[in-house]
Amino acid sequence: MKILIIEDEAFAANAIEKMISDLRPQTQILDKIESVEEAVEWFNTHSFPDLIFCDIHLSDGSSFEIFRQVEVKSPVIFTTAYNEYALEAFKVNSIDYLLKPIDKHELEKAVKKYEELNKDHISRELENLSNLLRNTVSDSGKTSKSRFMVKSGQTIRTISSEEIAYFLAEEGVVLLVTPEGKRFVVNYTLDQLEDLLDPKNFFRANRQLITRIDAIKEVSPYFKGRLHLSLNPELKTDQIVSSNKASAFKEWLDL
Repeated sequence: MKILIIEDEAFAANAIEKMISDLRPQTQILDKIESVEEAVEWFNTHSFPDLIFCDIHLSDGSSFEIFRQVEVKSPVIFTTAYNEYALEAFKVNSIDYLLKPIDKHELEKAVKKYEELNKDHISRELENLSNLLRNTVSDSGKTSKSRFMVKSGQTIRTISSEEIAYFLAEEGVVLLVTPEGKRFVVNYTLDQLEDLLDPKNFFRANRQLITRIDAIKEVSPYFKGRLHLSLNPELKTDQIVSSNKASAFKEWLDL
């Protein structure tokens, strides 16, 4: 069996590869891909694998974009932290899904499910998947990332978007900051996060900050039409919304 892994978080991709190798030693991992762009290029230059493990949210956007650009002819097992409603839909209409953090026993069940499917059934599932992708994309053509995997010491945990106060670019890294002030490094740029996050709840205030609406304590006028933000948790540096973004920011706050 030849498998392709599409996953932008290196430790998650490596974990999937190790679990597959443990469960099916004869399996060949063809490649590990991190982005939509790389995946589209890969499919256009390689034969299709027997099976694909695919995260929904990649470094440069939703993996749904892959399926819109390429007629993928391989069954897919999604690895995702998607909301429960969508998970139920994937359970019915796709080959299978795995909720992060991925459990080895659940992965084995998903692989067994694939192995027991006949070609006609897989074709029907792929057609259902295509319909599902069209129905789960928002009006803007994008989906919103609902959870993030972070390292906490020697463990890995997930943090839902509701548990995030803001994302802060600081000293060359991007930090996920919770309302309690806990900080976790994430493997995304603010530009990537701006594309992945729900615009109803998150706003790119400036080059260093994407804030969740619940984290804003106070907004006050600043020089030359700009706005000053007071956040929870507080930051030592002033957070300013430029005059060019001030109108959009007020509209976002529904002022």
